[in-house]
Amino acid sequence: MEALSLPERAISLRSLDFELPQELEAGEPPEARGLKRDGVRLIVSYGVDGRVVHARFRALGDFLEPGDVLAVNTSGTMKAALKARREDGTPLELRLSTHLPAGLWSLELRRPAGSGAEPFREARAGETLRLPDEAAAVLHAPHGESSRLWVATLRLPVPLAEYLDQHGAPVRYGYVEREWPIDYYQTVYATEPGSAEMPSAGRAFTPELITGLVARGVQFAPLVLHTGVASPEEHEPPYEEIYRVPAATARAINAARAAGRRVVAVGTTAVRALETVTDEGGVTHPGGGWTDLVVTPERGVRAVDGLLTGLHEPRSSHLAMLEAMTDRRHLEDAYAQALDRDYLWHEFGDLHLILP
Repeated sequence: MEALSLPERAISLRSLDFELPQELEAGEPPEARGLKRDGVRLIVSYGVDGRVVHARFRALGDFLEPGDVLAVNTSGTMKAALKARREDGTPLELRLSTHLPAGLWSLELRRPAGSGAEPFREARAGETLRLPDEAAAVLHAPHGESSRLWVATLRLPVPLAEYLDQHGAPVRYGYVEREWPIDYYQTVYATEPGSAEMPSAGRAFTPELITGLVARGVQFAPLVLHTGVASPEEHEPPYEEIYRVPAATARAINAARAAGRRVVAVGTTAVRALETVTDEGGVTHPGGGWTDLVVTPERGVRAVDGLLTGLHEPRSSHLAMLEAMTDRRHLEDAYAQALDRDYLWHEFGDLHLILP
């Protein structure tokens, strides 16, 4: 591994806006590139002294200490993309996002992949979309202020899990050119399906790596946050998502903080769930429901000390969460180094560990 304090090539990340070269968008899983899951690269940045270290993910234990807690999101990825058709015959792709109260769903409509897979914004309230096997989706109203998300009711011939298993596919974006089986979109510790898109910060963990970390005294604290569809076109702020923080996880986090140990969230989803149930005094409580919390530098973080996350797109709202956890200049340096060294972005890409 190698430590650097400044990027070899200066890259401006002014306003956390930068150019992401197309060749740095990971279009296939690391396994297809000849790597194991934990063979992806890991950039580690320290907020106290500004160090940036480059390693492989399998070396994660070198950066953790006994008593540290990793908060992991055990939500599994659904086959959330379905073929749909309007009454006039127009083909669409329907992407389930979040299960809402009263049996409703928020969902996104897109043009088919061959047509550019752009969001479809011409749908109307009251419209019924035809789905495979005589199923249907009834659009009720736009979701909040969004121009791409709808509140809808599903009419299915069988239970949802069975229907998606038969007719659904994992959500994928244009940089992923071919379909991959759902197993490529699951973390090894997923326990219940519910996410429209993979909580990808945990994808690189393997059973062997987890065993090794536990043997070193690192604790794993599970929680659930079912992720909705992303919004790279509009860079919209996060909307409400289902979460659950168990009592045992809240106790583990409070105990670690009381003992002076670090709490490291695996993914921005874990941060969002924990910050939702952590009070201004820094005490984490068990809880569940829907959260629309947006973590910003102005709000700050109360529950976590570090974050393991992917590399986020320019102007993404997730970058504001990262800036809440580390110095702005340091974040810019870390991203400049990642760009300079050809780190890979998105769910099949490399990872970033932010530590105090």
